[in-house]
Amino acid sequence: MDGTSGGNLTDDLSALDFAAVAPEEFARIVKGLSAEQLAEVMRGELRTRILGEVFGRMRQQFRPETAGGLTALIRWKITGESDAFYETAIADGACQVTPGRSEAEPRTTLVMADAEFLKLVSGNGNPVTMFMTRKLKVAGDVGLASGLTRYFDIPKA
Repeated sequence: MDGTSGGNLTDDLSALDFAAVAPEEFARIVKGLSAEQLAEVMRGELRTRILGEVFGRMRQQFRPETAGGLTALIRWKITGESDAFYETAIADGACQVTPGRSEAEPRTTLVMADAEFLKLVSGNGNPVTMFMTRKLKVAGDVGLASGLTRYFDIPKA
């Protein structure tokens, strides 16, 4: 999926059934793409599909044993051609993900561009480095944000 197969990268990824792609394969795809290529594919309907699939899997990749009694609402703001909002509610050892932005006050809000988001959720980006270089912005509980990755099985490429 390096875009050199003669095909168009966006077309190649548009034909992909993301529901059938294992998290490790998704991580390999993201790892093989440059920030420019990630930005290229995160447009229009393909962006909607990718974000939907990533957030749709979050519940399955949640690790309730590490969350313990944590109760928190995490808001995700993914910037790109438009701002996409999702919310992750963790309570009672469960994780619920909803698209959009509710009226509820989140405990923490994570703001990042499309490419950084894909790198983060695929295990290809270091959240501390992203935060220090301002590619990941955190509002609210920074401590919660810094520990979020331990609550989810993050694939490795």
